[in-house]
Amino acid sequence: MNSPKIAILTYDGVNTFELGMAMEVFGLPNMGPGWYEVVVCGDRRRGATSSACGIQITASRGLDALDEASTVIVPGWQDIDALPPRIILQRLRAAHARGARIATICAGVFVLAATGLLSGRRAAVHWAQAEALARKYPDIRVDASVLYVDDKDILSSAGRAAGLDLCLHIVQRDFGARVANDVARRLVIPAHREGGQAQYIPRRLQPVRNAMGDLQAWIRQNLEEDLAIEKLAQRMRMSRRTFIRRFVEAAGIMPGEWITQERITHARMLLEDTRTSIEQVAALSGFGSVDTLRHHFRSHLATSPTRYRACFQKAVPDRRRGR
Repeated sequence: MNSPKIAILTYDGVNTFELGMAMEVFGLPNMGPGWYEVVVCGDRRRGATSSACGIQITASRGLDALDEASTVIVPGWQDIDALPPRIILQRLRAAHARGARIATICAGVFVLAATGLLSGRRAAVHWAQAEALARKYPDIRVDASVLYVDDKDILSSAGRAAGLDLCLHIVQRDFGARVANDVARRLVIPAHREGGQAQYIPRRLQPVRNAMGDLQAWIRQNLEEDLAIEKLAQRMRMSRRTFIRRFVEAAGIMPGEWITQERITHARMLLEDTRTSIEQVAALSGFGSVDTLRHHFRSHLATSPTRYRACFQKAVPDRRRGR
């Protein structure tokens, strides 16, 4: 069985964590015959490259390795506003034209975007860089909601750790689920993570603006109440239509959507910081039933309350055991 050839690209400003994770996954030893052949390649005419954290990296191969690789891994790029070296862009275009599969990790998507190969395609990116990518390359269909995107010959991942998810996905494509599970067990990481990026975006309270601020503050303190639009309009002594218009002016979204977001935010806090049962979380956050809570977590966070808690539960002291 011929071994797939992986070329991991390095350049000045490369993210060492992302380069290292690709080496760990694809360069894992003792995986048997046919496992990947991995090289780290770069523009050796410039000597060693300096990573984003100052570590000097000497590539084992020059950029000619891209001409032989079946898969090219592009780790994170430090300066997303800078144009990558022309030689790297040319080599990536040539590798893709030859039939190589190209995968980017985190800000590495900015390098591939500069080649033009992502034009008209969907690409994943870290949620904090989504606006910058969309603004700089408006012809790319930016998706900041997922951990990675598999567009057959071009793949992209979101944040740094999402690169592990993408690398495992590539292993599964090449060798099947059993081998991918073996790799995950050896690295002590999940073979597949539930949900998308939404569950990792920091919670932000909506800023208080104009007369609606007091109402929004009251809603946050009474999420378990019946917050029907008609009742809120009466509380503000407005008609339903006027209330909706004023609320949208203040919050930027419809009141029902805003309330749902606040309920999700409160539920996330309870799941992260307390041992409150899922049933109580549903009641205290105003969703009423566990089924409704699950529905909104699936719709907005692409995961379940139980899995969310397992991922984000903090160490809450167990007072019954004196800890």
